Amino acid sequence: MEKDQHSNCKSESKIGSNYVNLWSAQCGECFKWRLIPTEEEFENIRSKFTEDPFVCSKIPNICCNDPAEIECDNTRIWAIHKPNTPKTPTGFKRRVKLRKQFNRADCYYDTPNGKILRSITDVPKFLDKYPEYKKKVSVEDFCFSIPKIMGSTRYAAKKHMSCGGS
Repeated sequence: MEKDQHSNCKSESKIGSNYVNLWSAQCGECFKWRLIPTEEEFENIRSKFTEDPFVCSKIPNICCNDPAEIECDNTRIWAIHKPNTPKTPTGFKRRVKLRKQFNRADCYYDTPNGKILRSITDVPKFLDKYPEYKKKVSVEDFCFSIPKIMGSTRYAAKKHMSCGGS
């Protein structure tokens, strides 16, 4: 596992759910995984990862000498994000959904007015149809790149599917 590639991660803790619900980041110094309490905090870390790498000391009362809070293993599905993915625009919701076989994911944005953006080509169409959002966001504020699903995911997914999961 190449450590510098995996310094920014989402982890799916409940195999039966296809949506990400646990956020974590890997320390750039000790390479231990730390839980990130909210999606917003995770997006802050991810959006400026290259210029301001995550380290344990950014979490109050945590240092590299403390044990890892979570291990990257095959008990959950791990999806590694590209560093510097922009933060989700205010009022929008970025969702990453794992496909049924847990080998790929799709990215969607829920808009404040209830529309769903499924690809980057949807963004300019949305902004043209609803010009009131042009003052708040631009196409560059959206990134539909999907996280890389880690190899251990396949084992976790197979285990879940053999237990009758959907």
